[in-house]
Amino acid sequence: MDGYLERSFPGLSRQRVAFCWPIKNEYDARHFARTLRGLGALTALPVVTAPKSPLAFREWHPGVELAKGALDIPYPLHSREIVPDAVLLPMNGWDSMGYRLGYGAGFFDRTLASLAKKPVVIGVSYEQARLDTIHPQAWDIPVDYLVTERGVYRRDPEGLVFLGAPQDGEPSALSSPVCYADEVKRDS
Repeated sequence: MDGYLERSFPGLSRQRVAFCWPIKNEYDARHFARTLRGLGALTALPVVTAPKSPLAFREWHPGVELAKGALDIPYPLHSREIVPDAVLLPMNGWDSMGYRLGYGAGFFDRTLASLAKKPVVIGVSYEQARLDTIHPQAWDIPVDYLVTERGVYRRDPEGLVFLGAPQDGEPSALSSPVCYADEVKRDS
């Protein structure tokens, strides 16, 4: 899955990328985050600031002090807060419309809804975690892309569309707009 992420989203290497510390049997993004940092990306972890509130994202790389939070998930203590351009989001389950089954607290949906500019959300999960529906609620926000061991899906208005497995070599023609972020003039 790391290879699919790297080939399908090469622009992540120039972005602020949030990822989740793995718990239970979730996809472990730490290795891919290390690759991204080596290419110039800034990586961050989510921080629960208060119950039923949006998450904050703080910069993280090896050497940044961590504390244990809810569910014993590590989070950065004293690093600067950032707003991510992209989020690698583990999914315990997912459906054909791109909705995610998480742990039920709604932190990510609340966070995505609160941001002035929504980051590109790339769900990462396993094919066997596909469900007929997660029975999304009105506040649920679907992912923009999903990467599994099978390949890459893009969310279109009618639901997830399987794009295939990117091949070795040049960046995939399936690449998302985030891949070309360095070609876009920024105001800030």
